[in-house]
Amino acid sequence: MISIKSAREIAIMREAGHINYLAHQEIAKYIKPGITTLELDKKINNIVTKMGGICSCYNYEGFPGHACISINDEVVHGIPSKRIIKNGDIVKLDFTVRKDGYESDMTRTYIVGEVEDKVREFVSNTELAMYEGIKVIKEGKRVGDIGYAISNFAHLHGLSVVEELVGHGIGCNMHEDPEVPNYGEPNTGKVLKSGMVLAIEPMLNLGSKEVYMKDNDWTIATDDESLSAHFEHTVLVTKDGYEILTGE
Repeated sequence: MISIKSAREIAIMREAGHINYLAHQEIAKYIKPGITTLELDKKINNIVTKMGGICSCYNYEGFPGHACISINDEVVHGIPSKRIIKNGDIVKLDFTVRKDGYESDMTRTYIVGEVEDKVREFVSNTELAMYEGIKVIKEGKRVGDIGYAISNFAHLHGLSVVEELVGHGIGCNMHEDPEVPNYGEPNTGKVLKSGMVLAIEPMLNLGSKEVYMKDNDWTIATDDESLSAHFEHTVLVTKDGYEILTGE
């Protein structure tokens, strides 16, 4: 069932989203060669906790980290470990912040040190694809309009769209209806209504769209070991458009 949030619920989700945004701003200072993903995970938890939020990824369906930290060919759900971040890596930080019973979800892809121009362009275009999807959001539009905008932009720039993983509704729970695929056809899917809150999150690959799950039963990676990038915002549907809740 799709939940329509009240003004009170939206206000709380706005707080949760702001904490998430600020936590990403703060943790970016530490994403450098030599740090481990486990050290980053601990810092994220400390930052969020000090701001009055809860890292709700922790122990979600048994997930052992406070954040999903995925590197290079890893698409999502990378488990924090002693793995050392190196120059040239692209690092995806995906974490949820819970505040007073409501969730926010945000992901950014960070470039570490020096990379080829095509990698920098790839990461930038993945972020732009997310905004292409967000731009179409308003009451009366459909979920398929979002997916079409994302996939159309991705394909125009030579990128593939991971189809097994999708965006979603969000509220009291991290994952709610409706699913929001990053592909689709215009004028198809669930109708957007004012008060819905969605996590818009394209996961795009520089190579093939095909992915597989690693032996840890969490981390998804590209079949061909090509790079994958991921961006996500929590977005409120309004009558005339949208509001990004995981922003300033």
